[in-house]
Amino acid sequence: MAASELYTKHARVWIPDAEEVWKSAELLKDYKQGDALLQLRLDDGTDVEHKLDPKTKNLPHLRNPDILVGENDLTALSYLHEPAILHNLKVRFMDSKLIYTYCGIVLVAINPYETLPIYGADIINAYSGQNMGDMDPHIFAVAEESYKQMARDERNQSIIVSGESGAGKTVSAKYAMRYFATVSGSASETNVEEKVLASNPIMESIGNAKTTRNDNSSRFGKYIEIGFDKKYQIIGANMRTYLLEKSRVVFQADDERNYHIFYQLCASAQLPELKVLKLGQATNFHYTKQGRSPVIDGVDDAKEMVNTRHACTLLGISEPYQMGIFRILAAILHLGNVEIKDRDSDSSIVPPNNAHLTVFCDLMGVTYQDMSQWLCHKKLKTAAETYIKPIPKLQAVNARDALAKHIYAKLFDWIVDHVNKALRSTVSQNSFIGVLDIYGFETFEINSFEQFCINYANEKLQQQFNMHVFKLEQEEYMKEQIPWTLIDFYDNQPCINLIEAKMGILDLLDEECRMPKGSDDTWAQKLYNTHLNKCALFHKPRLSNKAFIIQHFADKVEYQCDGFLEKNKDTVNEEQITVLKTSKFELLVELFQDEEKATTPTGPPPGGRTRLSIKQTKTRPGQTSRDHKKTVGLQFRNSLQLLMDTLNATTPHYVRCIKPNDNKHPFTFDPSRAVQQLRACGVLETIRISAAGFPSRWTYQEFFSRYRVLMKQKDVLNDRRLTCRNVLEKLIKDQDKYQFGKTKIFFRAGQVAYLEKLRADKLRVACIRIQKTIRSWLLRKKYLRMRSAAITIQRYVRGYQARCLAKFLRRTQAAITIQKFQRMYRERKRYRRMQAASLVVQCMLRAYMARQKYQAMLREHKTIIIQKRVRGWLARLYYKRSLEAVVYLQCCIRRMRARRELKKLKIEARSVEHFKKLNIGMENKIMQLQRKVDEQQKDKKAMTERLNSLANSYSVESEKLRNEVERLRLTEEEARNNSNRINTLLEELARLKKELCDTQRDKRIIEEWADTYKMETEQLVAELKEQNSLLKIEKDDLNRLIQEQNQEMTEKMEKALAEETKQLECELNEERSRYQNLLTEHRRLEDRHDDLKEEMTLMVNIPKPGHRRTDSTHSSNESEYTYNSEFAEPEENAQGAEDVTKAPLDMSLFLKLQKRVTELEQEKQSLQNELDKKEEQAYRARAREEDEQNRVRGAELEYESLKRQELDSENKKLKNDLNELRKALSEKSPPGVTAPGSPAYKVIMEQLNSSNEELEVRKEEVLILRSQLVSQKEAIHQKQTMTEAMPCMEDVRKMKDAGEITQAYIALKESNRSPKFTSKPVAVSDLMSRIRSPPQDYHVLNEDGELWLVYEGLKETNRLLESQLQTLRKSHENETEVLREELQSVKEDNNRQQQLLAQNLQLPPEARIEASLQHEITRLTNENLDLMEQLEKQDKTVRKLKKQLKVFAKKIGELEVSGQMENVSPGQIIDEPIHPVNIPRKEKDFQGMLEYKKEDESKLVKNLILELKPRGVAVNLIPGLPAYILFMCLRHADYVNDDQKVRTLLTSTINGIKKILKKRGDDYETVSFWLSNTCRFLHCLKQYSGEESFMKHNTPRQNEHCLSNFDLAEYRQVLSDLAIQIYQQLVKVMENILQPMIVSGMLEHETIQGVSGVKPTGLRKRTSSIADEGTYTLDSILRQLNSFHSTMCQHGTDPELIKQVVKQMFYIIGAVTLNNLLLRKDMCSWSKGMQIRYNVSQLEEWLRDKNLMTSGAKETLEPLIQAAQLLQVKKKTDEDAEAICSMCNALSTAQIVKVLNLYTPVNEFEERVSVAFIRTIQIRLRDRKESPQLLMDTKNIYPVTFPFNPSSLALETIQIPSSLNLLFLTRV
Repeated sequence: MAASELYTKHARVWIPDAEEVWKSAELLKDYKQGDALLQLRLDDGTDVEHKLDPKTKNLPHLRNPDILVGENDLTALSYLHEPAILHNLKVRFMDSKLIYTYCGIVLVAINPYETLPIYGADIINAYSGQNMGDMDPHIFAVAEESYKQMARDERNQSIIVSGESGAGKTVSAKYAMRYFATVSGSASETNVEEKVLASNPIMESIGNAKTTRNDNSSRFGKYIEIGFDKKYQIIGANMRTYLLEKSRVVFQADDERNYHIFYQLCASAQLPELKVLKLGQATNFHYTKQGRSPVIDGVDDAKEMVNTRHACTLLGISEPYQMGIFRILAAILHLGNVEIKDRDSDSSIVPPNNAHLTVFCDLMGVTYQDMSQWLCHKKLKTAAETYIKPIPKLQAVNARDALAKHIYAKLFDWIVDHVNKALRSTVSQNSFIGVLDIYGFETFEINSFEQFCINYANEKLQQQFNMHVFKLEQEEYMKEQIPWTLIDFYDNQPCINLIEAKMGILDLLDEECRMPKGSDDTWAQKLYNTHLNKCALFHKPRLSNKAFIIQHFADKVEYQCDGFLEKNKDTVNEEQITVLKTSKFELLVELFQDEEKATTPTGPPPGGRTRLSIKQTKTRPGQTSRDHKKTVGLQFRNSLQLLMDTLNATTPHYVRCIKPNDNKHPFTFDPSRAVQQLRACGVLETIRISAAGFPSRWTYQEFFSRYRVLMKQKDVLNDRRLTCRNVLEKLIKDQDKYQFGKTKIFFRAGQVAYLEKLRADKLRVACIRIQKTIRSWLLRKKYLRMRSAAITIQRYVRGYQARCLAKFLRRTQAAITIQKFQRMYRERKRYRRMQAASLVVQCMLRAYMARQKYQAMLREHKTIIIQKRVRGWLARLYYKRSLEAVVYLQCCIRRMRARRELKKLKIEARSVEHFKKLNIGMENKIMQLQRKVDEQQKDKKAMTERLNSLANSYSVESEKLRNEVERLRLTEEEARNNSNRINTLLEELARLKKELCDTQRDKRIIEEWADTYKMETEQLVAELKEQNSLLKIEKDDLNRLIQEQNQEMTEKMEKALAEETKQLECELNEERSRYQNLLTEHRRLEDRHDDLKEEMTLMVNIPKPGHRRTDSTHSSNESEYTYNSEFAEPEENAQGAEDVTKAPLDMSLFLKLQKRVTELEQEKQSLQNELDKKEEQAYRARAREEDEQNRVRGAELEYESLKRQELDSENKKLKNDLNELRKALSEKSPPGVTAPGSPAYKVIMEQLNSSNEELEVRKEEVLILRSQLVSQKEAIHQKQTMTEAMPCMEDVRKMKDAGEITQAYIALKESNRSPKFTSKPVAVSDLMSRIRSPPQDYHVLNEDGELWLVYEGLKETNRLLESQLQTLRKSHENETEVLREELQSVKEDNNRQQQLLAQNLQLPPEARIEASLQHEITRLTNENLDLMEQLEKQDKTVRKLKKQLKVFAKKIGELEVSGQMENVSPGQIIDEPIHPVNIPRKEKDFQGMLEYKKEDESKLVKNLILELKPRGVAVNLIPGLPAYILFMCLRHADYVNDDQKVRTLLTSTINGIKKILKKRGDDYETVSFWLSNTCRFLHCLKQYSGEESFMKHNTPRQNEHCLSNFDLAEYRQVLSDLAIQIYQQLVKVMENILQPMIVSGMLEHETIQGVSGVKPTGLRKRTSSIADEGTYTLDSILRQLNSFHSTMCQHGTDPELIKQVVKQMFYIIGAVTLNNLLLRKDMCSWSKGMQIRYNVSQLEEWLRDKNLMTSGAKETLEPLIQAAQLLQVKKKTDEDAEAICSMCNALSTAQIVKVLNLYTPVNEFEERVSVAFIRTIQIRLRDRKESPQLLMDTKNIYPVTFPFNPSSLALETIQIPSSLNLLFLTRV
């Protein structure tokens, strides 16, 4: 597409500006062909019109998309032009604080004028081994690239550092050399890398000075060649210098200084050794005060002097030579103060006795007269004679200054020469890397000869740079098979020809110098005549005839001709030089020798007796004069040509240093100064060359991944190249805008921006569609929510209205009801009032009527009563008369009937029946009468009692009345007496009234006083109460304060305790880490010691070169307890001897190695002494612990004895209770089967009694055995002190006392004769008593050599007794444990009883008795239940015994039936001996030991350690089988008490493990296998050591296998140290395996496809995030971790150790990932944060699958997790800043700020982090106390611990596979 099509509305462009060089603007409307104006809007909102050039019609430069701004490589920019480059550098420097940027093959370094934490050892390690484009730009990346290309291509390299003064060239060169010294190491032990770095302080002190632009400006150019051997380790260096600015010695401009060394000397003038120099302050000397700025802010010259002297010492310049250098420098200062006066117009003179000249002559060792003469005279030679001519003052002063400059230049060259001698190596140099620190292009207001030479050198370097860039471009196009078209680039060969060609400027200058009367004016005229109007690059100023202008590649420079000839000649008075050569000062003479044959600085001091003899050599006539007349220009041209030849023979790497401002303000960017330097240093030329071709380059995969959005589904093919070709043909019609290479697509400038625009448009359309859809969805959701809300509102409104209507209706109804009831109430009230009135009226009326009626009724009633009474009398009268008549009639009639009845009764009475009936009736009547009589008697009795009571009451009442009468009589008498006493009382009353008045008066006085006192008392009480309240308040405050203080003190103590505990833990970890690091260093030194021994012995040739960085640290470490291996092969020794005889002997190397060996031995001895001290301290601590344990053990024994006594007393009590219960049961139990006296009950009781008796017997036996065990322990302890086993025959011979042998023999005979010996062990006391019995004759006993048998039997007996004692000891421990449990239960019962007793005592007596009875009943019930359980068990036992008895009885019956015993008499039965029963033996019981011969030890180590391969036989073995086998062999050596065998076996094992690890230390499986076996061997030594702390988890059988004769604690420490070394080696091996995978898998690989996009890349390509074949992914890391874990599990590694290894690996993964993230700007994006978090989640999932979440591995990834979160969180407001500060607690402030600075949007929809936000973060985090280190230490190894892990595997069950070839081992 046409370029004009990109100038559309809203397109951004760059327009020129006078202040900012370039300004950004935005098009307000589309550009159309032919428009002369562009409507623009600046960033500040100002609208401007930009006029186009009517001739060229060039449009302004387009601005790159924001996504490309801030790129690491300027060539990655789509639009390559000056404003784009300037803006990119400014954004990186100002916003991201990044000072390094790539520009193709050039590293642009901007001086920050601030110390940055990006040059530490951690940064060096991070860049080591990385590709140049993989990390952010850095000087270390350039150094690494040069180092890598040197090793890979075997070609010398050069790093060309250029820039103007103050740009940071010296610092960049210094850091490059530091990088080489760090990563390569030294091939020898002479610390060459330290010497190379030490040369910098020396050269800076004598060659650097303060200028107006730089406080430490290099005033000379230097090229340092750092030499490497075939292993690419530093062996030496060489330095070449160019064009020292000698004029600075005698002259400095304002605000500048002389060379630093002069000010350092003046600042140190008070030192005793420097007082002879007679120096003072720098302002006292003419050569140091002209600049009027003697002090540099922040620089201590005295301290710098110390550093300079230290560097001189390190480089071998001895103290006397240093003093000589200082004498010469001080003499130069004094020479500058020599005053020269005019004698006349043509002559001058030095005043006599000039103090400074005197000091100068004394220091230089010359005569005052000669020097004062030749300062004011010169010698003129002609063909005939010689004249001495005086010179005027001006020439004399110039001659003095020329002499000072000449001396300083000679001293400078001498120091450089001797620095080179110190850096030179005797080893042949294989390759080198040169670092060129040379001045950049310079242009000042006044430019002289120095600027001319500097710019000439830069012209040559720029030509070489252009050719190299052009060559690289050509190679790239040819490699990709792209049609090559010639790129037109600036060639500065015409300018170089103008300067150095024949009749050029330098040639004319030399010619004019040779002319007798040549001057600057005549030379200028020759230049005008020769080149003016003939060379387009040469011009003449308009207003000057003593200047000329040259058009350099960077700019036009005007040079002033004044001084050119003088500086080119560099003349000095020959007579002055002759005077100096005759000096007695040897160093001064050495400076002016024609041939440098002086002694070295490390030789004898110059102040000694030895003098240097200078022999006069014959030279050709004129040779010296010709050498002397060689001009400075010619010398510089020759040295420059030599430099160019060297650079052309190497591969160059370019570093261009930029000075951002002239005021040295940190991170301040001046665009005008920056663009001026960019033009001068060739960066823009590089860009121009790149832009002329195809600057933008993409791989096919990257292009497809980036621009996949521009393709349709049908365009995507399997062939990526064909897909990209088809898409590009559709997108870009002009095929000249791109080219297809073999692996890349090449684009012209601007095409990537066009593609980015298409991509952004496509994404914008997609975003609009997504936004449209989402907004539609959101609005529909909003509409539905609003509709639902409206419906809900309507529902609630209608409900509200309905409720309101219902309320209205209810209120209406209520009102009606209220009205109804109100009216009803009113009517009712009126009605009631009327009713009440009516009722009153009615009541009154009715009352009246009732009264009237009552009166009538009353009258009528009275009338009726009268009538009733009358009528009643009349009726009664009539009734009485009638009744009398009736009664009379009845009487008559009844009399008549009675008479008749009487007659009948009389008749009946005469009959029997009548009498019977009569009797019956009589009886009843009698009974009735009797009953009546009884009732009457009762009534009579009651009446009598009542009468008596009445009589008694009467008598009592009468008595009371009599008493009352008597009392009244007495009262009357008293009344008479009282009447007499009244008068007396009245008198007494008057007297009392008088006293009462007096008393009342006194009372009033007392009351007044009391009131006063009461008031005072109340006031005092109030005051006291107030004070009391105040005191209470104060007391409460004090109490509260005390409580608060106590609480604070408690909290402080808790915090202090926690902090102290944490600190102690940290100190413990640090001490453990230091100890493990000490072990590593010790191992490295011993390995170095071994290597030196091998080199001394064999003189092996240097192996094949390889890319090696640092000294190998895989070597094994011989600890202080190990010895030399004893199984070296004799063939190897023989071969070594042959090598020794064949190798040539280098005595110097031999002496160096011998000296180094001595140093290593001394260091080893010091380490040995230190370890001995540590062991002694540990031994003392162990002894103290043992004493304390003994005391504790003694206290435990006493405690056990007390417990035993308590148990005995408790047993007795229990027995008594049991007897009482038996009695109670026998008395109260019901009759039955188990009743007392029954057979079953008797059997049970007999068994119970026998059990108790047996228990008593066992207790007595336990007591006896306990005493025997104590004595046997003492005997075993004495036996363990034996360290050497003696043969049996020697032991017998050493028994010189016959009594000992006799006793042993008798004891053995008795033990063998005893029939119980085979079944029951003989008691130790019996055996000792038999041994102590009187001895028999020795000669009689030893007739048949029985003593040998006796001694053997005695040893067997001792072993048997020892095993029995061990068994007894175990049983005793078990019984003790049981007794302890019983004692604990008894104690609990006792406590319970005491609690019950205490509770009972608190109860009342009745309740106490009841509670005690209840408790006793409960106790007896429980005991009864226990006894019932015992009885049930006894019943079961009885039944079982009965069954067995029946079986035995049946068998006996069968035997009796067989009749075998019928013919045997009783006597025969008695006399026949009883044969013992033959019990069949079990299979052989192995003891878990392996026996071997001493001569088989080497075979054991060889087969089991050296030749055992984990991938072979070891895979199918029991985990840890070699460790078990070695320990079983060790057990046998301990069993036979062979000290030498134990030591040699352990030593051989340790040495064998070290040897196999040294041989195969890079094999992970081997290291893991032996780490597991070493730990298992260590655990076995602990588990079977016999120490109680390690025996707790053992089985009884395992405790029998404990070591009995040797304490191997020291060897446990050795094995622990060995395990630590193996662990560190394992970590290193795993790290080496994981290291290449981490960055690719965790950062670069796109785990979540499509999240992150690839940005355009430059010439320094980054590693692609698209996974190609062979690229590591996260799955690769997980597979490797699975491999590590499965291998360790297969080898039986302890789980805790596996956790520590996994934690270490995760720390390495997190640290390496975070470090790369902090050093890679392209990785700091939102999408990459998501990728990292996903990858971390996968690692956490792996931890969960392996059950390793408790290992602490997840916590090591916390910094990486927080960094990933930091990439994804919002970064705008203060709330975001607060959230970031609280979230990122595992990251340091430097890391947080670095991530925020590096944050780079991948898409244009993301936003950058503002500078204000980053400052907010820095302000919030400024109070954090943390390390300023930026990167995490990837070399950090957590201290490892080996927790004790006992094995449950029984040693006797282990079988040895035949595949191990260990048939010579025998199981015991």
